[in-house]
Amino acid sequence: RDLQGQGKEVKILCVGRKGYDQLRREYGPLIVDTITDVGRPRLGFGDAEAIATRVREMYEAGAFDVCTIVYNRFKSAMTQIVTVQQLIPFAQPEAEEAAGGEQPLYEYEPSEEAILSELLPRNLAVQIYKALIENAASEQGARMTAMDSATRNAGEMINRLTITYNRTRQAVITKELIEIISGAEAI
Repeated sequence: RDLQGQGKEVKILCVGRKGYDQLRREYGPLIVDTITDVGRPRLGFGDAEAIATRVREMYEAGAFDVCTIVYNRFKSAMTQIVTVQQLIPFAQPEAEEAAGGEQPLYEYEPSEEAILSELLPRNLAVQIYKALIENAASEQGARMTAMDSATRNAGEMINRLTITYNRTRQAVITKELIEIISGAEAI
């Protein structure tokens, strides 16, 4: 909403069915594609590489100029932090001045371009994989917390029902004893 308010065009690439189901109601026209079956049967780096390839293809086709990923970062089993991280363009590290005031010169083999052409796509896949792992950990933490709460609530309900059952049974026994005593006194 903020980006649209600034007059920017927004496109959404959904990863996973749940994200798509949540976003399609309000942002359906903005969704350009959905990648499903991520992490089935098990989350691996190949899933991140497939997503990174799709993102890279869209970027090279000129579909967008800035790519931002939104995911839940795991803090604890009860706390997940919604994180927004820019993937493309990569943030330029700030160059630190050398002690003498000049930048040191390095020789690269193979060339800088060859190294970057290999590392930048891999870095994109690693960043996406990190987000997928953090999100999966957050999901498992949320499930664990929900199951713990359900177990605790079920235990409390069992205790309340046991007390109600015992009181009702005691009332029935007391009533029968009163009827037996009343019948014995009548004879």
